[in-house]
Amino acid sequence: MENYNQTSTDFILLGLFPPSKIGLFFFILVVLIFLMALFGNLSIMLLIFLETHLHTPMYFLVSQLSIIELNHISTIVPKMVSNFLFGNKSISFIGCGVQSFFFLTLGGAEALLLTSMAYARYIAICFPRHYSSSTSKRVCVLMIIGSWIMGFVNSCAHTTYAFHVRYCQSRAINHYFCDVPPMLTLACMDTWVYEYTLFMSTILFLMLPFIGIACSYGRVVLAVYHMHSAEGRKKVSSTCSTHLTVVTFYYVPLVYTYLHPRSLRSPTKDEVLAVFYPILTPMLNPIIYSLRNREVMGALRRVIQRICTEKM
Repeated sequence: MENYNQTSTDFILLGLFPPSKIGLFFFILVVLIFLMALFGNLSIMLLIFLETHLHTPMYFLVSQLSIIELNHISTIVPKMVSNFLFGNKSISFIGCGVQSFFFLTLGGAEALLLTSMAYARYIAICFPRHYSSSTSKRVCVLMIIGSWIMGFVNSCAHTTYAFHVRYCQSRAINHYFCDVPPMLTLACMDTWVYEYTLFMSTILFLMLPFIGIACSYGRVVLAVYHMHSAEGRKKVSSTCSTHLTVVTFYYVPLVYTYLHPRSLRSPTKDEVLAVFYPILTPMLNPIIYSLRNREVMGALRRVIQRICTEKM
């Protein structure tokens, strides 16, 4: 068995891929998911930039979500791939801090941005007359700036604490990236103050936004049942159910991970749950929020037709 007790400041990421055929299968699967997320989010960003019909506040929020998702998955997967290919599981103290900082910043910004998008959808369906004023470009810009600022502040607080903790001789993080809860299992000091702070932060940044999203979709469902058009009811119900499914994939594992006490943590369970929010959702969001949208598909056809016409 490998000995990961060391005196250097480097951390060891034990990783998601066991050294076996199953590990190779998971490695290939994660690489494919990464490429799909990369292609999907870049395509959405480029399409919104090229197609003037999509220059609306809602699609401005969608483009920002794609930027966050692209950076979110890129913060995690390239290091995982590098560790697996070169067999080097170490990550420097500074590298671990940078990865943790960007992961937390992007995660907090995404959580709040998803809440903003749910609010915009709620206004569009329940109060269509107020949609233009309530979701103007200025309002959307303020929501995006607010999401980034709150994510940045939250990340600074957690990362600063995590990297001022006194760690034991073992630096082996039983995880595949530098996330704060798995890191604190290595601490040689009582972290109850931080766990209380983490609990309050999770309530503020995850639980409350998720409850807000669930309530907004609940109001949307009630509004849908009063629609006269059966086709309209079916379309909105399908859209809301898929959106809520992806949101659940993002929020529920995060809430469980960050609210779980240090003494009851299971490294295997933490790793499995951590696959959902930084890896799966960046792949699913372009499909759910954009590629299933008739307006986006129409814009994509127009862009392809323009490109083909210019080449002829």
